[in-house]
Amino acid sequence: MKTERRYDIDWLRVIAIALLLIYHIAIVFQPWAMFIAFLRSDETSTALWQPMTMLNVWRIPILFYVSGMGVYFALRKRNNIELLKERTRRILVPFLFGFVALTPLHMYVFQDFYNMPLGYYPHMGHLWFLGNIFIYVLIGLPIFYGIRKGVFSKPISLLTRLFSNPLGLFSVNVFFIAEVLLFQPKPFAMYAQTWHGFAIGLLAFFFGFLFMSTGHIFWNTVKQWKWLFLGLAAILYAVRYVIYGAEGPLYLTAVESNSWIFSIFGFCYQYLNKPSKALSYLSKAAYPVYIIHMIVLFLAAKFILPLHLPALIAFALITCVTFIGCYLLYEFVIKRIPILRPLFGLNWKVDIKKKDKLNVVTNEEIYNS
Repeated sequence: MKTERRYDIDWLRVIAIALLLIYHIAIVFQPWAMFIAFLRSDETSTALWQPMTMLNVWRIPILFYVSGMGVYFALRKRNNIELLKERTRRILVPFLFGFVALTPLHMYVFQDFYNMPLGYYPHMGHLWFLGNIFIYVLIGLPIFYGIRKGVFSKPISLLTRLFSNPLGLFSVNVFFIAEVLLFQPKPFAMYAQTWHGFAIGLLAFFFGFLFMSTGHIFWNTVKQWKWLFLGLAAILYAVRYVIYGAEGPLYLTAVESNSWIFSIFGFCYQYLNKPSKALSYLSKAAYPVYIIHMIVLFLAAKFILPLHLPALIAFALITCVTFIGCYLLYEFVIKRIPILRPLFGLNWKVDIKKKDKLNVVTNEEIYNS
């Protein structure tokens, strides 16, 4: 069965992971970095954090949305058993490998930087996201089966009509407002290994799947009303930042988060749904880079921070070193050593006969490469 390639969704994943790296680097220059086990620069920068206060309310939820969309594509050619096997290979294996072998490495760097006794302990670190996604897949298996059997055809038809207008999309916020009122996260962006992070991720994951299930209805709506969503997001951010000092009422922040995300979906659908050689490469590299970026970031900070450079210069330098280091590890180590590839979510072998064909490769192949 021929399936449509959605280049904009590929770009969304690449851009979201790139922003995640930049966000993590910015933490190094905040006075509270050490309290969340990040290396901290003596030269801090509140100015550097200002744009991050806009980014941090949607940077993780949008990845959960995209993950739900990826499951939709994967199910186009798989049954539930095949999906579970594929997600075990692609998500659970890298998660477990990272848990015991990768995340302890950047903690070694942290301990060494602060002259602490070196100790090993397995932990999720930034890979908590993968653990959540795998659990969401397990929870969703009965729902996916029902959708394949047509059990939920009427609710999906109702959602299709609902998502055909912006007010219908705004109704999605009811679930996200209920989530924050229930779990009361302090701050809103405290996603890692919290019930708030688990719940908001679960909502975004399943709505991402449902948005794809409506065909082009959702995408046409966000494309048509992208400026409305962007304007609302900007207003809510201004209210949150100016009046409340970056941490506003949770119900407003939930609406702001989805407004940013819906506007981004709309702009990407209109302007980025086109083939690109850069995208063909980056879409495969993004996942391994996400897995390894923390150890590269910590090593870069370990050697650059002692130079006591101005914060913005050090930030730029650590950013360059982190991105270049991740590229080199991916291109010349992870990508080329067969035994490492599955530990980073890639297939065992590269079929050199199957070169990137920009108009042929489908999204499920990208998400499972």
